[in-house]
Amino acid sequence: MELRVTAVNDRAVRAGDYVLYWMIAARRSTHNFALDRACALAAELGKPVAVFEPLRAGYQWASDRHHAFVIDGMIDNANAFAKANIAYVPYVEPAPGRGKGLLAALADRACAVVTDEQPGFFLARMVAAAGTALDAREVRLEQVDGSGLLPLRATDRAFATAVSFRRELQKQLPHYLLQRPRATLPRAARIAKLPKLARWASAPVDRSVAALARLPIDHAVPPVSYRGGSAAARKVVHDLIAHNLSRYGDDHNHPDRGASSGLSPYLHFGHVSVHDVAARVWRAAGWDPSRVAGARVTGSREGWWGLPASSEAFLDELVTWRELGYNFCHHRRDWGTYGSLPAWARATLAEHARDARPEHYTRAQLERAETADPIWNAAQRELLAEGRIHNYLRMLWGKKILEWSASPRTAFATLVELNNKYAVDGRDPNSNSGISWIFGLFDRPWGPERPIFGTVRYMSSAATRRKLELADYLARWS
Repeated sequence: MELRVTAVNDRAVRAGDYVLYWMIAARRSTHNFALDRACALAAELGKPVAVFEPLRAGYQWASDRHHAFVIDGMIDNANAFAKANIAYVPYVEPAPGRGKGLLAALADRACAVVTDEQPGFFLARMVAAAGTALDAREVRLEQVDGSGLLPLRATDRAFATAVSFRRELQKQLPHYLLQRPRATLPRAARIAKLPKLARWASAPVDRSVAALARLPIDHAVPPVSYRGGSAAARKVVHDLIAHNLSRYGDDHNHPDRGASSGLSPYLHFGHVSVHDVAARVWRAAGWDPSRVAGARVTGSREGWWGLPASSEAFLDELVTWRELGYNFCHHRRDWGTYGSLPAWARATLAEHARDARPEHYTRAQLERAETADPIWNAAQRELLAEGRIHNYLRMLWGKKILEWSASPRTAFATLVELNNKYAVDGRDPNSNSGISWIFGLFDRPWGPERPIFGTVRYMSSAATRRKLELADYLARWS
């Protein structure tokens, strides 16, 4: 835990009534390093733990879709913490700004506050501001990194490619694989006594249409057909291990074969831990992390884990590619901007920015899936309805927006808007990686040089149709 826990301000732990866990990213009751830290600190002090999980109303792209998914998790958490005799304060902000002062009120009686470290979206700025505010109240704030198998501070720079990051993972992971968050939540001996919070009345922790309709959020983006929360996440992981893992390597790129993991929304909202998922993959293969001790560092996608090929393919997505995005967001202040793209990519796109486009669509046309490309339209309709796009088609979806937009910068802004508005896993470091990869991030120059793309990797719908099995997919989403 030495690299995972950092102080946000310089205050010392003090006398108080409880240790407060401010749950903002790891929205789950188990496999949670931040909750483990709060519980350990409380045990040292002989105090109980209290958990505060807020859901703001005024964040960008707030909608019925994102709110419902988070509220599903709050309902699961309320049940889990009640069984464990842990005080839990779920707060659904009824209007922007109405929750101001609630964290401070809870912190005023706390020995210390522990929260999640999450480098994406607005959370890092929010935690920094809270650190300053709590410092003025003489309350210590710590943040705990539970983002991936490799701690964010295990590296000192952002990596430019997956292979270079994979080498670093293979070099360092053996030291961290046995450091896992607690898999169960023990029952507390006594429950924390909280201050009166009547001033901060929460909206109902209710994901019904009527309850969501009363909130000042975007009601044009409806909830998806699948539920959020830890219980739903556990079922998704179970189905992955039981039905899809053994064929993941060969089948996950083909939409009609249904071998995708479906985990990204749950990982994004913290309803499942990467440590839990990885451990289940290891157990399914009868494998132990100690086997990689002394393994040769190659940077290769295959062979390092010593697992079945499909399991290795899945872990490369879950660990290498996902944590590459977290690494980038942690080390680059300009993450999520066009300027964060590699210089070679910005240069080649600039050279071709005035190239004639074969077709041009406005953002509104794209949002409504009104193009002449049936594969692209199907992917966009899946995004609109289900809040996700099949992994391979998501890459094509982005490449076509680059091809059809007036400029690369316009395309980048359109991708950010559509992805973050509709994708349940949008606004995430890994989601940012997917958008930026379209424009050359984590990639290399590709020949031959083409109009619009220059040497940025090109993809076409015609080639996709030849490569993939997607007749059923098109029938469903067309």
